[in-house]
This record gives sequence, C-alpha cells and structure tokens, in this order.
Amino acid sequence: MHWIYLAVAVVFEIAVAISAGNAKGFTRPRWTAATLASGAVATFFLSLALLTFDVGVGYAVWVAVSGVGIAILGALFLGQRLNWMKFVGMALVIGGVAGLQITGAA
Repeated sequence: MHWIYLAVAVVFEIAVAISAGNAKGFTRPRWTAATLASGAVATFFLSLALLTFDVGVGYAVWVAVSGVGIAILGALFLGQRLNWMKFVGMALVIGGVAGLQITGAA
C-alpha cells in the first residue's frame, strides 16, 4: 500500500509544479488554489508512505520521480525542450534513487 501512497503523492506533486507555473507568482487565484490544494494532498500521501519507507529514501524517490515526470510532461505539453544531457541527468537521478531503494527501503 505504501507504493500506492507514494504514487499518489508523485501525481499530486507534479500537479503542484504545473499549477505553480500557471499561477504566475500567485497572481491567478484558481491556479494558486490548485497549487496549494495539490501540495496539501501530495504532502498528505507522502506522509502516509513515509510510515513504511525510510524518510530519506521515500523523500528521494518522491522528488526524483516527480522531477522526471515534470520534465517529461513539460516537454510533451508545455513546449519545453529535452536534450540528451537532460535524459542523462534524469537517468542518473532515477538510478540513484533506485540504488537507495535497493539498499534497504521497505
């Protein structure tokens, strides 16, 4: 169940980033509300996942998967560019947190 909680937290963290980008410095009320609400949900589900995961590993997985997801969605839907160096960076991030997971997370 802790993996499901972490997955939900990742989805809502990605929503935080997309909403925050559209909030334009919190000058757009609906996007601001979406940012704050999705941030609260993401944090709630992360806290549930961290009941089982080691905090450092769970947080690292959350941040890494969210960051890669945001980069990919930005390229697909927001016109942002990905180049080979960004792909290498994403692979290193995922590899690093996979290594943390292998070494002893739940």
